[in-house]
Amino acid sequence: MFKSYHKLLLSATAILALTSTALMAEGESKTYNNGKKVIDGGTTYPVKDGKTSSYAINEATLKGGFTFGRKPTANEIKAWDIDVMPDGTGLPEGKGSVEDGDEIYEEQCGMCHGDFGSGGGGYPSLAKGNAYEGQQSLKNQRVTPDSDGPIRVFGTYWPEASTLWWYIKTGMPHPAPLSLTDDEVYAVSAYILSINEIEIDGEELDDEYVLDREKFMKIKMPNKDGFVPNIDGKDGLENVRKFYNNYENYGNGTRCMKDCFDGKPEIQRIKVEMKDFEPPLSIERSLPKKKAGDKKEHPGQATYEASCAVCHATDSMGAPDIGNKKAWTQKLEKGIDKVYENGIKGINGMPPKGGNMDLSDQQFKDAVDYMIDNSK
Repeated sequence: MFKSYHKLLLSATAILALTSTALMAEGESKTYNNGKKVIDGGTTYPVKDGKTSSYAINEATLKGGFTFGRKPTANEIKAWDIDVMPDGTGLPEGKGSVEDGDEIYEEQCGMCHGDFGSGGGGYPSLAKGNAYEGQQSLKNQRVTPDSDGPIRVFGTYWPEASTLWWYIKTGMPHPAPLSLTDDEVYAVSAYILSINEIEIDGEELDDEYVLDREKFMKIKMPNKDGFVPNIDGKDGLENVRKFYNNYENYGNGTRCMKDCFDGKPEIQRIKVEMKDFEPPLSIERSLPKKKAGDKKEHPGQATYEASCAVCHATDSMGAPDIGNKKAWTQKLEKGIDKVYENGIKGINGMPPKGGNMDLSDQQFKDAVDYMIDNSK
């Protein structure tokens, strides 16, 4: 319901307030902060006999306050405060062309997000044709088996382009966030805008189009006005407060915990069930039986496919790719134990255990052995 990725924390706060209020008995008093009713009238329970309602509390923390942490330095705040706002706050100077962005995308992004942002393998699509036409699909309902559903990708759904720039800069590419220069981020952003066929100031983005800060500020996303409440600007918090304190905006329009409607509740059944799957869906959960003569699966294969292939399947991620004898021979010069240690603890762009801390050390070693055995 909210307008920008970096403000989703605000929506979480509002929803938590809404949830806590729903647990209150109907008719309880509202809590006010600086004379203003908190979002949805959430309440603060007094401490009595060491408890707030049924929950015990450490009263010592109420007397002396909390002593965890310290005040951050100016440089620490500067390093943390790197988001990009819709009004351009935090957006640096720079420039990059669609053509350059295409090259960077193929090298750094395509292995996960697919050709032309088509997605696949569990990674989201970045484009599905013309964003302006696709935006009209957001009201679609699957009322017949062959009707189209809404198209929710960057171009059709995201209300602000600032989130695109910020997310690419701080979170991509997956194994090496913050590795792209500002100019490279502008170039990749230009490419993604172009494959969504988004215009800037009435101009289509061809290969020679160069995106800079001034042009970026002129981007108007098709779905900019498709979110409520409006949280932008100085009145953003007041808009949120008013929205959530008006019960007609959600639920059945009344505040209640019991006897909220007359009669028996009407259960809505699925009217248009999706069955046109190819191959058909199966509820069979048992593994296929092993046949005599079947090659025994390497103990590290499943772990590799689930946790390692995204970076080690090709050399485009900067990691030694499976099947590359030369690359793995160089890694093994210091011994297999050092390869294990570096992988378990993390090194350079590789996070500890490839980012999957649920793996045991042995599972991780088995996956390394699988890559090495298939690279000889």
